Amino acid sequence: MGVKIKLGLIVLFVLSTSVIGQDAIINENERTVSVENVEKADEVAVEDIETKTESAVEDKPVEIITDTKPLEIKSGKYQAFDNTLDGEEPTELEAIDVNSNGVQNEKQILIPSTTGITNTEYAHIDGRVLPATFYQNNGQPYVITPQRLSQIRGNFMYWFYDQGGNENIGDYQRDIHTSTPQIHKNFNFQLPFFGFRFNYTRLSMNGYIYFSDPPDHYTYPLSFPVRDWPNVNDPSFIGIFFSKCRIGSQRPEDPDQRRPGVYFRLDRDLQTRTDQLGVEMRERITWDIREGVIGSETFFPKHVITITWKNMSFAGGIDNSLFMTNTFQMVLATDEVFTYAIFNYLEINWSSHTEAGGDTTTGEGGVPAYIGFNAGNATRSYEYKPYSQASVLRDLTGRGWANGFPGRHIFRIDEKILMGTCNKDIDGANLPLMFAPESGNMLGGTIVNITGPCFNPNDRITCRFDTEAVLGAVVDVNRAICVQPRFWHNGYARFEIAINNEPYKWKGKYFVETPATATEKIFFPTNAVHERYPPEIRITWDRFNLTTNLNVQLQISLWGYKEVTIRPQLEYIDMIEVGVANTGEYIINPQNFRNRDNIMHNDMQFGFLQINLTTPEVFKGVSISPVLWSRPIPLGWYFAPQWERLHGQRWPQSMCNNWLRTDRFLKNFASQVWVCPCTLEHALLDKGRFMPDPGCDKDTNPTCRYHWGAIHCVKSSSPSPEGSGQQCCYDKNGFLMLSYDQMWGSRPTRSHDFGFTPYNEANKVPSLSNWFHDMIPFYQCCMWQEEQAVGCETFRFERRPSQDCVAYQSPGVAGIFGDPHIVTFDDLQYTFNGKGEYVLVRTDHPQLRLDVQGRFEQVPRNIHGAVNATHLTSIVAASNNSVPIEVRLRPQHAQWRYRLDVFADNKRVFFDRSALRVQYFPGVTVYQPMYILNQSEIVIMFSSGAGVEVVENKGFMTARVYLPWTYMNQTRGLFGNWSLDMNDDFVRPDGTLAVVDLNNFQSAHRDFAQHWQLTDREQRNIGVALFVREYGRTAAYFNDNSFIPNFIREPADFLPTNRSQDVARAWEICQDSYQCRYDFGMTLNRDMAEFTKNYLSSITNIKETNARRVISCGILETPRFGRKSNFFFTPGTRVNFECNQDFILIGDKRRVCEDNGRWNLPDYGYTECLRNQEFSQRALFLTWGVIVAVILPLGLLICLLWFWCWYKPKSEGKEGFRFEDIPRSKSASRLNLRSNSMGNITDTMKSSTLRSQDSDVKPKFPTTPTEETPMKAPITRAAPAPPGEPQDGESSGIGYTDSNKSDSGKSDKSLKKRRAYDKSYRTNEPLPNAPDVEFPEKLWDLSEEDLLSLTTPSDSESNRDSTLTRPAKDIAYVSKPRQTGRHALASDSGYSTKDGSEDPYAPKYEGQYSPISSAYSPTYSEIYSPPISPTSDISPRNTYNNPGLPEPPKSAPPTEIKTFTLPPQRGKQEYSSRTLGATWGIISAVMLPIVVVLICIGWRILKRRKEEEKEENDFLTVKTRPIDPDESLKINSDDDSIPYKKDVTEDSPEPTEPVKVVDSSYPYDQSYDQQIPPPPPEPQTQQARAWAGETEIN
Repeated sequence: MGVKIKLGLIVLFVLSTSVIGQDAIINENERTVSVENVEKADEVAVEDIETKTESAVEDKPVEIITDTKPLEIKSGKYQAFDNTLDGEEPTELEAIDVNSNGVQNEKQILIPSTTGITNTEYAHIDGRVLPATFYQNNGQPYVITPQRLSQIRGNFMYWFYDQGGNENIGDYQRDIHTSTPQIHKNFNFQLPFFGFRFNYTRLSMNGYIYFSDPPDHYTYPLSFPVRDWPNVNDPSFIGIFFSKCRIGSQRPEDPDQRRPGVYFRLDRDLQTRTDQLGVEMRERITWDIREGVIGSETFFPKHVITITWKNMSFAGGIDNSLFMTNTFQMVLATDEVFTYAIFNYLEINWSSHTEAGGDTTTGEGGVPAYIGFNAGNATRSYEYKPYSQASVLRDLTGRGWANGFPGRHIFRIDEKILMGTCNKDIDGANLPLMFAPESGNMLGGTIVNITGPCFNPNDRITCRFDTEAVLGAVVDVNRAICVQPRFWHNGYARFEIAINNEPYKWKGKYFVETPATATEKIFFPTNAVHERYPPEIRITWDRFNLTTNLNVQLQISLWGYKEVTIRPQLEYIDMIEVGVANTGEYIINPQNFRNRDNIMHNDMQFGFLQINLTTPEVFKGVSISPVLWSRPIPLGWYFAPQWERLHGQRWPQSMCNNWLRTDRFLKNFASQVWVCPCTLEHALLDKGRFMPDPGCDKDTNPTCRYHWGAIHCVKSSSPSPEGSGQQCCYDKNGFLMLSYDQMWGSRPTRSHDFGFTPYNEANKVPSLSNWFHDMIPFYQCCMWQEEQAVGCETFRFERRPSQDCVAYQSPGVAGIFGDPHIVTFDDLQYTFNGKGEYVLVRTDHPQLRLDVQGRFEQVPRNIHGAVNATHLTSIVAASNNSVPIEVRLRPQHAQWRYRLDVFADNKRVFFDRSALRVQYFPGVTVYQPMYILNQSEIVIMFSSGAGVEVVENKGFMTARVYLPWTYMNQTRGLFGNWSLDMNDDFVRPDGTLAVVDLNNFQSAHRDFAQHWQLTDREQRNIGVALFVREYGRTAAYFNDNSFIPNFIREPADFLPTNRSQDVARAWEICQDSYQCRYDFGMTLNRDMAEFTKNYLSSITNIKETNARRVISCGILETPRFGRKSNFFFTPGTRVNFECNQDFILIGDKRRVCEDNGRWNLPDYGYTECLRNQEFSQRALFLTWGVIVAVILPLGLLICLLWFWCWYKPKSEGKEGFRFEDIPRSKSASRLNLRSNSMGNITDTMKSSTLRSQDSDVKPKFPTTPTEETPMKAPITRAAPAPPGEPQDGESSGIGYTDSNKSDSGKSDKSLKKRRAYDKSYRTNEPLPNAPDVEFPEKLWDLSEEDLLSLTTPSDSESNRDSTLTRPAKDIAYVSKPRQTGRHALASDSGYSTKDGSEDPYAPKYEGQYSPISSAYSPTYSEIYSPPISPTSDISPRNTYNNPGLPEPPKSAPPTEIKTFTLPPQRGKQEYSSRTLGATWGIISAVMLPIVVVLICIGWRILKRRKEEEKEENDFLTVKTRPIDPDESLKINSDDDSIPYKKDVTEDSPEPTEPVKVVDSSYPYDQSYDQQIPPPPPEPQTQQARAWAGETEIN
C-alpha cells in the first residue's frame, strides 16, 4: 500500500512538473496556443516580413517563446511507431539559407533519421487508435507545448486511424469497395469551393470527392468543364488523383500495417475544442497553412476534413498489380469563408488504369490520372499542370515543398484556385504568378510575397512593377519577397518576376490604391491633426500589420508633398520619434517641434505619417521593413510656428493670399466639368457621370468632414479633358449645397482624385495633386480662418465656386429585364426572347463610340419541362479606347459569396475589399456601391458620361443604360434610336425602319431584333462580340437561331386549360403587368415574376424622375457679412437677408424665386452689407463721382468755348471776346429790381430811371461824378420805407443814402468801381402813366449782392418770413451817403451805423424774427440756408443745438428757433432710398443752374460773334464824342422797345409787359436801318466801334 502511495505521488509530481513547464499562452477568444518566437534571434521570422491583409481577424495566434531544436523534415515513406524511419532513405536536399550570417533557419531542409520524440504521453494520439474527443489533460483544457507542436508538424502525413471508435475501425470506410465506389458524407457546415458552397460531399474510391453527379462515362483524356452540359452532367469535384482505383494489398514487411483503403475523418468546431486531438489538429493546420500559403496570415480554421487513400491500386489490373499501390492524402481546412486544400503524396507507383490505356500489371502508359478542380455546371475548372494527365505525375512526391516537405502541395480553393506552392516543371511566356497582398498604397513600402517559381537560395530575383524594377529576396523554396516601389498612378499595374537572367515569365496584375482611398493603417481618433495649434495628436495602428513580433521597436517619421516643378516631390521632413514600442498607439506633442527650422520643406503644407521598423531585416542586401502610411493630413500642427515666424500671426491669410495669386495664373477648368444635378434623387440616378464620394457617403461615411450639414456627396466618375473633377453635395432636404451660401457647399476640383494621364507630372498625380490644389487651400482660406474672411469668400465665390444646376439635363435611360423585356430610351416596351448574343446599344460616332451587348440564355426547366423563353445572363460594354467590361450572372449555387462575375480586360476582378470597391481601367471606371457586399450591383462608367448599371436579385439580372444628351439621335440596337420619338426605334443595322406589331412578339423577333445578333467576326453597323471566351465557347455556342420561343403574350392563351390555377396565380401576383404575367406563366417561378415587376417599376420610376425637371433660379449669393434665411432655389422660395452686427444692409431685403426660374429683379439694388464707415464713404464717393462726371464735360465745354472765343481770335489777330461787350438788359435799373423784389409792378413802372429828354445835347464824359438830381415827384410803393433818414439831405431815391457820394462830394476812388451815371440819353417820349419829370441819376448795373441788400422787412404777416423781404443781415452801412462795402458787425442783426445809432433791423416787437448772428459767417444769409442733409453725417442729430452747428440768435425767442428733425428710421432700405434722393437733389440743385448759365452764356457768345462779323462788314464808323450827363443817344439799338428782361443772376421777377419809350423827334417806331443810312465801309485796318466809354444801357 505504501509503495502504491509513493508511486502515485511520483506520478502526480511528474505531471505537475510537465504542466508547469509548458509555458504557453492561451488566447481566451480562440483558445488557441500559438508559437511565438520559435525562430532564434539570429534567424529570420517569416512572419516579420509578411503584412496582414485587411480582412484580418482580431483573434491572432501568438508565437510561443521557447528554445526548440531545429525542425526535422521528413522526405517520404512512413513514420514507424518506434520513432524510426523505415524504407528507403530520403534523398539529400539543398538547404535554403535566407540569413546573411550563415546560420541555418529552422525551415531549412535537413537529412533527418528520426522525427521529434514521441513519448508515451502522446502515444494515444500518434498511434492507430482513434482518441476520444472528450479527452482532457487531468480535467483541464489541453495546452500544447512548443516542443509538441514542432514534433507533430515534423510529420508528413496527418493522423488517420484504423482502430477505435464505435465500431473499432477508426477512420476507415469499410463501405467503400469495388461494388460501392463512393459514399455520401454530410458536413453540417458550409464548405466554400470554387465559388460554390456545399454542406455535403460524396467520397469516391477513385481519388476524388465530388459534389454533383458525374457523367455516365468518361472519355480520356478528361476535359472539364463538360462542354455538352446540361445534356451531359458536369461534376463538381476535388481530384487529388482522379483515376479508377481499387483497394490494393500490403506486404507484411511494410512499415505501416494499417488496413489499405479509404479513411475519412471530420474535425468540426476546432476553434472551441479543448481536447488534445482538436487542439493539436487546429494548431497544426493553422501554422502549416499560414507558413505555407502567402496571404493566409490571418487564417484560423473552424473545420478540417482529412481523407486518406492508403495502398490504392489501379482498376483493371491483374492480381499481382494489387501490390502496385499509391498512397495520398487530402486535407481540407475552412473557416467557412476561405478554404485551403493540402495534397500529401506519400508514394506513387502507378499512373493510369487500364480503361485509360494503362498497363494491367504496372499501371503505366495510357492517360495518367487527372489532378485538379472542377466547379461544375459548365463554369470553371483548374488542372494542375504539368502533372495532371502527364507522365511527370510521378514527380508529385518530390515537388511542392510546402512547409519544407517534398510531396506536399497546398492550394486555396474557395473562390478561385490559387497555387500555394512552387511549380518547377512548368515553362511558358505568361505563367500565373500568385502574390499577396494583391494591392498596396501608391506611396510604396508594401511587402509583396511571391509564389510561383521554385527559388534557390542564391537566385537573384527581379520584380518589375510596370516599368520600375526592384530587387527581391528569397525566403524559401516557395517564397520570395519584393518591396513595392512608389507609384505616381493608380489602378492596375503589371507585376512580373524574373529569376537570374531569365526573361519575365511569371506575370500578374497588381492594384495600386490612391493615398486618399487606400486601406487606412494609421488612425487619428480626434480632429486634432486638422487644427492649427493642437495640444497633442494621438495616433493608433494595428500592431500586427507590421510584424507578429510585438517586441520590435518602431520609428515614426513625417513626409511632405509639393509641386514646384513639373515633377511631383514627396520628401522626408523630420523624424517624429525613434524607438517606439509596438503597442499600437502613440501621442505626438507638437510643442516638441516649435523650434524646428525646415527651410527646405516649410513650403510643404500637407503630408503623411510613416511607421516602419527601426532596424529592418536585410535579406541578400535588400532591406525589408513593412511600411504603414497615414491618409493625407495637413501639416499646420508641425509648421505653424515656422509659418508664424515667416508670415506673421495671420499666416493662414498670407498663405491663402499667396495661393490666390498663384491659382489665378492657372487655366480655368470649371467649364469642362459636368453640371451638378439639383436634387439628390437626380444625382443618385445619374449612373454615368456621378458616383458616391468616399469622403461623404450616406452609407459608409456620413461624417462629411469637409461638408458639414451634407448627407451625401457625389463626384464625377472620371476626370475631365483638363484633368479636373466635379463634386456635388446635398443637404438633408436633398437640395444642392452651394459655396455661395456657405463654406461647406459643393466645390469643383482642379485635380481629380483619380489623377490624369500621364500621372507622373504635377497637377496629375492621384490624390496628391487634389490635396495640393484643392484641399489645402480650403484649410488655409476657410478652415483656418473665419467663414466670412476675405480669403474664404474669394475661395468660395471666385476660385472654387459651386456651379448651379440650371443647365443640368437628366440622362436618358433604357433597360432590359425578365424574359427579356425591353424598355427603350423613348419609352417603347416590347418583348424579345432570342437565344444568343445581341446588340443592345451601339453608337458609332467618333467621339461617342459605345457598344453595349447582352447575352440571352434559356431559362432553366420548370416542373413541366423545358421553358421556351430566355433571360439576360451577361452584359458587356466598351467605349472609346476603353477595355471591355463584362458582368456575368453566376450560377445559383455559386452565389453564396459573389452574385456577379466581373471581367475587366479578360481578367476576373473582385470588389470585396474597401480599397477595391472602385477600380480604374483605361477609359472606364467600375465600382460596387459601398452598401453592397456580395457583388450584386455593378456600375460601369465611361469618360463620355455613359453608364451601365447591372443589378442581380435571386438569380435574375437586369441592366440599365444611362446616356447624356450628347447621344441623342446617335443610338442603334435593341434599345432603339433615342430621338424622343418611339416611332423610329425599330431601326435595323442597314438603316431601314422595321414595321413591328407590339402585340405580336413574333413580329419584333423576326423583323427587327434578330437582325442585331452578334458573331465573333466584325459586321458592318453591328460590330463584333466583346464577351470573354472561356473553354472554347464562342458566339456560335450561345447563338441558336433554331430556338423558337413562345410568342403568345397572355398566360391564358398559351397555357393549357387544365392549368387555370397558374393563370389565376399570374393575375394575383402581377395584376396589370403583362411582363410579369408572361414570366410567371412561362417559368412558374414567383421570384422571377416578382422581380420582373419590380424591375419594370424601377425603370419606370427612374424615367419619371429624370423627366421631372427641377426648375432652379440658380445662385443667389449670400451678401458678405450677412446671412440668408434659407438656401432653397426653387420657385416660390422667399429668401430674406440679414446683416451681421454693426453692418448696414443696402438693397433689397428679400428676393423671391419666380415661376420662370429667375430671381425677381431687385427694386433697391443688389443686397450688400456695409460697415458704417464704408457706407458713408460710398455715399460720398457716389456724390463726388456724379459731380465729377457732370463737371468734367462742362469743364471741357468751357475750355472749348475759351479756345474758340478768345484764344483762336487772338491767334488770328482779331479782338477776343470781352464780357463788357455782352449786351446788357434793357431793364436793369435799381428801382425796377428793387420794386420787383417788393412785389409792386405799378410803382415800379412809375419809378423808371430813364433820363430826361434833350437828346440834342451832345454827351460828354465828366472827369468827376455829378450829384444826383432829386426826384420831382414822390415815389410810392407797397412796402414801407426802410428805417433811417438820408444824411446830408440827399436821397438815393428810395430812402437810402447815395453810396456813391462822399462827404465832400468828391469821388472816392478807393471805393468799389461804379459805372458813370453821366453816360445817358434823352428822350422826348413821355412814359405811359408817369409824370413828366426828370429822371435821377442811377447806377448802370446792380450786383447780386446789392440785390440781396436792398430788401426791407415787411410789416405784413405774410411777408414777415419771406426770403424776398428779409434784410441782408451781413451788410454793413457806413455813415457816409455811399456804400463802402460789407463788414461783419457785432450786433445780432448784423447792422450798425457809424455814429452808433440804434440798429434799424433790431426786433421792434416780441416774436419778430431775428437772423442768425453774423459771427457765424460774414456772408451768411438765411435766404440761402437750406437744412443740412441728414446723410452728410451718420451720427444722429435733431436740432441746431447739436455740435458742429451755429448757435441760435440771442434775440430769437425759444419758440421761434427753427429746428430740423430727422425723419424716423423706417428701415435701412428706406434710409438708403432717402440718402440716394438727397444725393440726387443736391446734385440737381448745384448742377442745374450751372448748366443753365453756361447754356445762356454760350448762346449769347455765339450771337455776339455773329453780330461782330456783321458789324465788321456793314457798320459805319462812329466818331467818339463826349456824352453829356443829361443826354443820351441810343446807338445801334436792337429794338424800339426796352423790355424788362430777367437776368439769370437776379432773383427779381420778370414783368409781363415791356415799357416803351417814345421820342417825338426820333422815329423810334422804325428800325435802325430805316432811320439812318449805313455809313461807308471802314478800312480793314481800322477797328470798329472804338468807344471812349460804355454807351450801352443794360
